[in-house]
Amino acid sequence: MNFTQHKHNGVVYMTAPNIDTTHAFGARFGGVSSGIFATLNLGLNLDDKQENVKENYRRFCDAIGIETDDIVFSNQVHGTTIRTVSKSDRGGLFTPGKPQADGLITNEPGVALMVFTADCVPILLHDPVKGAIGAVHAGWRGTVAGIANVAVQAMIEQFGCNPHDIKAAIGPCIGVCCYEVGDDVVSALKKALGENISGSELNKCIVVITEDSTQNAQINTRYKADLKECNRLILEAAGVKDILISDECTHCSNDKYWSHRFTKGQRGSQVAIITMLT
Repeated sequence: MNFTQHKHNGVVYMTAPNIDTTHAFGARFGGVSSGIFATLNLGLNLDDKQENVKENYRRFCDAIGIETDDIVFSNQVHGTTIRTVSKSDRGGLFTPGKPQADGLITNEPGVALMVFTADCVPILLHDPVKGAIGAVHAGWRGTVAGIANVAVQAMIEQFGCNPHDIKAAIGPCIGVCCYEVGDDVVSALKKALGENISGSELNKCIVVITEDSTQNAQINTRYKADLKECNRLILEAAGVKDILISDECTHCSNDKYWSHRFTKGQRGSQVAIITMLT
């Protein structure tokens, strides 16, 4: 396991060794929710009891050493909007009507940036030179739209970051082992990655599976996509060199992480969070 696992009063979370500021990739353990949300559901727009979710946040934040009132998040829509946020955006964890965005950046200490996932790719960014951070939610739509690059460019424009100084951690998400996709996703990924990557790199991102059908003497072709590798290539193309990728698959480890595909949507959510403490 290349990330570090922590446990505090039953709450389990992962950290990336290359990110030198307070951060966490959450898991399912240590909460009070029940049923399909058992136990540490941090999803805010699901049908879990609000009092349970509030207690889950209290426990999670206590485990990683932040305050719930410091959290900033958005209404995720699988787009490429990156919000630049400040201390004035904190609070209101259970207040509806959040702006739509799939990425957050800030250079203000004491602001905890949070994204929700349950198979999608969580990406945390940290520039220790400029004192800037980012949190990104990248499903396949966000990946092909290059949201990881959009976030890096936003940090460059807003805070004067040098991409070579930015450290990136790609957290637990569905792995290539379990992520079978259709022709539409394959075509979109190939277009997004462009013609500048090598054939071997493309073969890592899109795995082709062929099967002989004895019934009709045809060859069936299926595809699996590696969103972690795709986002790594996108970050590298943006100039980010220090990238650490979790080796865990949320679908394989559905007992530890929420997996939308495994549960067919009957699930809670985990979060990825990053902050610079004052």
